[in-house]
Amino acid sequence: MYYGELQTLDATVAFHARNRPDQVAIRCEDREVTYAQLHRGSNRIARALRAAGAGPGARVVYLGRDSEHYYRLLFACAKAETVLVPVNWRLTAGETEHVLRDSGAHLVFAERDFLTVVKEAGKDLAAPPEVIAVTASDPDGGLDDWARDASAEDIDGTADPDRPIVQMYTSGTTGLPKGVVLAHRSFYAVRDALAGADLDWIDWREGDVSLLGVPGFHIGGLWWALQGFHAGITNVALRTFTSADAVRLVREHRVTTMCVVPAMLQMMLAERAVTDADFASVRKVVYGGSPIGERLLAEAIERIGCEFAQIYGLTESGNTAVCLPPSEHVAGGPRMTAAGRPYPGFALMIKDDAGNPLPAREIGEVWIRTPGHLLEYWGQPEATAETLVDGWLRTGDAGYLDEEGFLFICDRIKDTIIVAGENVYPAEVENALGKHPAVTEAAVVGVPDERWGEAVHAFVVLAPGAEASARELTVFLSGRLAGFKTPTSYEYVDRLPRNASGKILRRQLRDSFWQDAARKVN
Repeated sequence: MYYGELQTLDATVAFHARNRPDQVAIRCEDREVTYAQLHRGSNRIARALRAAGAGPGARVVYLGRDSEHYYRLLFACAKAETVLVPVNWRLTAGETEHVLRDSGAHLVFAERDFLTVVKEAGKDLAAPPEVIAVTASDPDGGLDDWARDASAEDIDGTADPDRPIVQMYTSGTTGLPKGVVLAHRSFYAVRDALAGADLDWIDWREGDVSLLGVPGFHIGGLWWALQGFHAGITNVALRTFTSADAVRLVREHRVTTMCVVPAMLQMMLAERAVTDADFASVRKVVYGGSPIGERLLAEAIERIGCEFAQIYGLTESGNTAVCLPPSEHVAGGPRMTAAGRPYPGFALMIKDDAGNPLPAREIGEVWIRTPGHLLEYWGQPEATAETLVDGWLRTGDAGYLDEEGFLFICDRIKDTIIVAGENVYPAEVENALGKHPAVTEAAVVGVPDERWGEAVHAFVVLAPGAEASARELTVFLSGRLAGFKTPTSYEYVDRLPRNASGKILRRQLRDSFWQDAARKVN
């Protein structure tokens, strides 16, 4: 199903409200919201946003697990021409404070479980944001009560695909997260590219039911959810991923298509008492966030018996820019370890350190040209110019292209660690460890982990005569870092290896863990 005339989120929900008003747009727990209800509810919230001073260009934060309320707020922001800032609910108050301060948001919608975090995060700001409580189990979720005096009539807007709609925070080598500003077009680019070339790598059919398994604060989760809304199908929101709940929802709601990271897929297949019949309704699995092991992929293909498509991209690319289509998913096939090839109208280039294009099979930095690329890093023009060069996006990943243009990822130039699809940036963890009084310095690398893809390993140099056990350091980091960023193992060393300019040689520390691996990502 393709509706090419729809190029903005506000136009999309209005269209489906007119043409399929009683179709269920989203299910969450025991609640259902139709497209007509989603449209009217987001109209009311959009008017309330404007009345509260959150007009065009203003930033609005959401902190909570996935639910229908999150997507109602997203569509409301589209109609009010405001920019939604989804926050990872695993972050600590200190990490959340940076997002609030950097975005300048003066409205925060937070589920009650995270109100303490929000209040702690905002207490030292010059102008603490107004906080609106959202309760997932309430029919109105606190949103309608907040917007009760607003009209549900349609709100006029500007049908501009280049208008910003979300600002998602992703860290960098400095350890401070940057706000990646994405326009409406970022969420339509792949859809249009595939439809224009009549390709069904990622497709939608009448009667499809989509599982929203990847959190919506993650670019992959948000992008996937919006593909289902664009197609006008039913989306099933998973509040928090557990393998048992995911399998149950697939079975009970007859899910036909889903997007997962490899660690999720592995846990679902390993879930106790699960049978292949639980996946009988599934016709396509899209996966990404980190590479998948060949053994896991072979098992998934055999047991689920459906089509598989791998996607590769990053927050700055508006999620996926490269796809390994179902036709290439052949057990033992030559491209089972490839990330894929660019969508029609997208492009890849491999460059060396001097910026020169490299021929096939030579490893260098992956550059992407995609119509879905970011507008900017919020308030950071220099960083934007460094990443987005003449329409090309620097990924920081190392890889090569084969003779037919398929991309193979070999390593990460930027030292990023990916734990179950979540980015962890060494500098951020190292800075937190360095605040412990016994720690002189630290270096953090990613090491292979069978379940999560990678785990965080810390090399620690202690002050002379000082002591700090692994348990003590872990407790110290609690409340300072999200759990997935906390090292799972520690190694005490006398000094860290450095180059002539004093930079820590993380690659040297990391390589010993990966020397027997075919590729230096997992």
